[in-house]
Amino acid sequence: MEKIKILWADDEIDLLKPQLLFLQQKGYDVVTVSNGYDALEECAESNDIDVVFLDESMPGITGLETLSKIKESNPHLPVVMITKNEAENVMEEALGSQIADYLIKPVNPNQILLTLKKIIDNKRLIREKTTSDYQQEFRQISMQINSGLNREEWVDAYLKIINWELKLDESSTTDMSEILSMQKSEANAEFSRYVEKNYESWLDDDNKDAPTMSHNLMREKIFPHVNDKQPTIMLLLDNLRYDQWKTLEPLFTEFFRVEEEESFYSILPTSTQYSRNAIFSGLMPADIQSYYPDWWKNDNEEGGKNLHEHDLLREQIDRTFRKEIKFDYVKVTNVNHAKQLADNIHNYLNNDLTVIVYNFIDMLSHARTEMEVLKELAGDETAYRSLTKSWFHHSLLWAALQRIADKNIQLIVTTDHGTIRVNQPSKVVGDKDTTTNLRYKCGRNLKYDKRDVLDFRDPAKARLPRPNVSSTFIFAKEDKFFLYPNNYNHYNNYYKNTFQHGGISLEEIICPIIRLTSR
Repeated sequence: MEKIKILWADDEIDLLKPQLLFLQQKGYDVVTVSNGYDALEECAESNDIDVVFLDESMPGITGLETLSKIKESNPHLPVVMITKNEAENVMEEALGSQIADYLIKPVNPNQILLTLKKIIDNKRLIREKTTSDYQQEFRQISMQINSGLNREEWVDAYLKIINWELKLDESSTTDMSEILSMQKSEANAEFSRYVEKNYESWLDDDNKDAPTMSHNLMREKIFPHVNDKQPTIMLLLDNLRYDQWKTLEPLFTEFFRVEEEESFYSILPTSTQYSRNAIFSGLMPADIQSYYPDWWKNDNEEGGKNLHEHDLLREQIDRTFRKEIKFDYVKVTNVNHAKQLADNIHNYLNNDLTVIVYNFIDMLSHARTEMEVLKELAGDETAYRSLTKSWFHHSLLWAALQRIADKNIQLIVTTDHGTIRVNQPSKVVGDKDTTTNLRYKCGRNLKYDKRDVLDFRDPAKARLPRPNVSSTFIFAKEDKFFLYPNNYNHYNNYYKNTFQHGGISLEEIICPIIRLTSR
């Protein structure tokens, strides 16, 4: 077993030699510094510190200031505050900053040992309990995945997997993560077969067993809650996966109460151009092209593909409501838009319905493919969730929502589709007009491995436009991504383990929709 490493910061460190010797004899590795600046430098340079002992009263930068800065960069690192007195304001501030424990000088060696046992053994016990619990449920989840689930049971199975992902994240249980990842892959293989078998029938308007999908999301899950008693804000965070919502949920529930947590299925392709236009129009893409030809552009046509969401939403509202409702549509695609949203947030409370489309998560996932820094920051699922939470917590959007949290509002948080971390390349051959997306293709004379895709040689069966007479749509299953034979190895290395969307997976298709009210 590796030695537990302690960082002890105290300006009177020379007076603590008996305590330090006691810890070393007990098998602990102790690194000492005499001020807060050195403590921060040590934390930044060492990634193997298990616990910090921090003197509250040090010259230069106080223990509380040091604590705050440590928590900014290492929020889960346990810190024990050591103080000369139990001054109420000092302890309140320390406890508010989530210290693991505190000790009063002079420090008794046995007190130190007791604190260390409590902190370190508690983490170990949580890890062991989480591992044991998941091992017990592993078989049950596997049996559930392979038992011919319906649409609601698939949501339940997916949420169970997400729940274990988050528990393993929290307890730092890395040995089980690989097994869970394999189980999620197994689930995605079965889910892909399920979608392939049922997707076409879901698009039949008379099918009462179909899930709520993008094109009837507003009609079934949003409009019934719009009323003139309280303003409704619909926040669409694009590319928001269910696990990312679960990561953000604790922030929301500090200020808002969850009234309902539901889900819907994104249409195919699980991409902004198709799913979000379907959400705001209340129509499938082929119908949008038929009814509003000037507002629809196919993949192979020049120009923005989501420029008429406001117009489509207005048309859907006019078709749905018998009386006129006051609504607004706000789209945030850059920092200036975000500042305008924050400045004007109170004005939107005069509407019956305000729809806010926030594009940041989409930019984050696409930027991750292009930028090496983001590839490092979001190297796996855990890091991607953490990055999403960190962004949201410090975003202008969250600042804006907190400003209106004390008003009598209804907040509905949802998305257009999710993303999946792709891993397995699948060769496709197409002409120069074929769609560039890595998870779906639309083109003529496509050549592909049928085992890897759901294909629609007649796009009308998927209620999709047909750019050309011989156009075919193909959608990647599981964690596949499409590559052309040219420079195959280069692009395989470039795109492997990046987050993409457009195809069939639990992460892309099963989307959260949460209704909240002010506390």
